[in-house]
Amino acid sequence: MKKIARFFVDVKKELKRVRWPKKKDMVVYSAATILSLVFFMAFFTLIDTLLGLAKVL
Repeated sequence: MKKIARFFVDVKKELKRVRWPKKKDMVVYSAATILSLVFFMAFFTLIDTLLGLAKVL
C-alpha cells in the first residue's frame, strides 16, 4: 500500500514540474490541428470520389 501512495505523491511532484502551455499557444495548436484535419479530410474525400468514379467508368 505504501508503494501506491508513494507513486501518487511522485506523480503530484512531477505534475508541478510540467511547463503547461499558455492559452494563446493552445489556440494556435488547436487551430493547426483542426486545419490539418480539414485538409486531410478533403484530400481523402477527393481521392475516394475520384477512385469511385474511375470504378464506375
